[in-house]
Amino acid sequence: MKVRRAVIAVLGGLAASSVLWAATIETLDVTRKQARYELAANAHLDATPESIYAVLTDYADNAFGRISSAYKESRYLDPASDGTPIVFTRMEGCVLFYCMTLRRTERLETVEPRFIKSVVLPEQSNFKYSVSEWALEPDGVGGTNMIYKLEMEPDFRVPPVVGPWYLKRTLSQGGMRAVMRIERLARELDGLPLGPEIPFGGGRH
Repeated sequence: MKVRRAVIAVLGGLAASSVLWAATIETLDVTRKQARYELAANAHLDATPESIYAVLTDYADNAFGRISSAYKESRYLDPASDGTPIVFTRMEGCVLFYCMTLRRTERLETVEPRFIKSVVLPEQSNFKYSVSEWALEPDGVGGTNMIYKLEMEPDFRVPPVVGPWYLKRTLSQGGMRAVMRIERLARELDGLPLGPEIPFGGGRH
């Protein structure tokens, strides 16, 4: 069913928790103020901040497709004149009979390995505004507390069915698999034991 995949795409590709190791979503809030959506989530992953940071900043060769099947393209573009990395992502999904292609060209501002911020360039995207932030803090026992925030305003019509309650319900389900994949990819970089692959579930996330 494509509905879940589409909602993850609308939010720009979050992710979130629990079954394999210790990945858990502790809080998840979605709000809408007129045309602008805000999302905030706290999660815990059983992997180091360094490896999670490496996974979340790997845009080359559609590496983001390992996290969610909604990603059809992810890559680095030529950097900005000040040297700031510029990245591009393209996501696709459908809500009922309404299908969307989401294109974002963004400045990538980072403080390795603790902080990632992406700021959309509206003239090269179909978003009027989009800022996302990842804060990665070690938990003192080898894991990571992850705080994710997203504020965005799409430059296209979002179906009325995609309201905050629907987004939160969908993210609490489909988003779990995505964060579990982030955790698994990071654990692989850490050289830690891995469980079975997390399936995308018949074309979903």
